[in-house]
Amino acid sequence: MDELVHRECPSPNWNERKLPVSMVVLHYTGMQSADEALERLCDPAAEVSAHYLIDEDGSVTRMVDEDKRAWHAGRSYWRGITDVNSASVGIEIVNPGHEFGYRPFTEAQMEALIPLLAGIMARHNIEPCNVVGHSDVAPARKADPGELFEWELLARYGLAMPTPKPRIRLLHENAGAFYLSLERYGYDITDGRAAVTAFQRRFRPHRIDGELDGEVGALLFELLLARDAAEGEDWQDCGDDDFPY
Repeated sequence: MDELVHRECPSPNWNERKLPVSMVVLHYTGMQSADEALERLCDPAAEVSAHYLIDEDGSVTRMVDEDKRAWHAGRSYWRGITDVNSASVGIEIVNPGHEFGYRPFTEAQMEALIPLLAGIMARHNIEPCNVVGHSDVAPARKADPGELFEWELLARYGLAMPTPKPRIRLLHENAGAFYLSLERYGYDITDGRAAVTAFQRRFRPHRIDGELDGEVGALLFELLLARDAAEGEDWQDCGDDDFPY
């Protein structure tokens, strides 16, 4: 067993990948206990799963091997990819979520996540801009891992995009221009307000209102500059098939 994995609990809910792994999607479980979450993730009738689960004490459970397609992202989109399950590793972090008493993630959870995530990114050559939350890839449906998640801690280790410090306020000429930029960064803009809300939840968690303003515009501008500089503006649309789970 991998030294970072404390137990195996194989889930039957997986199939073969159709794309190479290029991202990690982070979730909260949104259930009242770790046992309840694990039971659901391993229940064939539920048709959901993830590769890993991190409990509040920092223990890590593996449910699906990384070379297999776990069913964690649902109907989702990121940077042209609509089969996010095929292109990602999914990590569930135990937290009751907004429905059952959302609270900060524990220090033990973050300490377990950092080396686990670093190993995944190294194995699959994943860029920090492709470490995302469930709300980023499904903004109209999901809010996890939520505004209390410590993205900046991951960023300090080079495991996620840091929140930039905008040099100016930037109001786009019109809302359409902003949405096109947001889509270029990665988001599904079908529901524009939901996409803005997800962006704020990730990069401006102190004020989440779904509204466009100069601070949001500046944050997006700086993020695009940073990402494109790191990647040499080299990314591809990876297909647009629909997948049921």
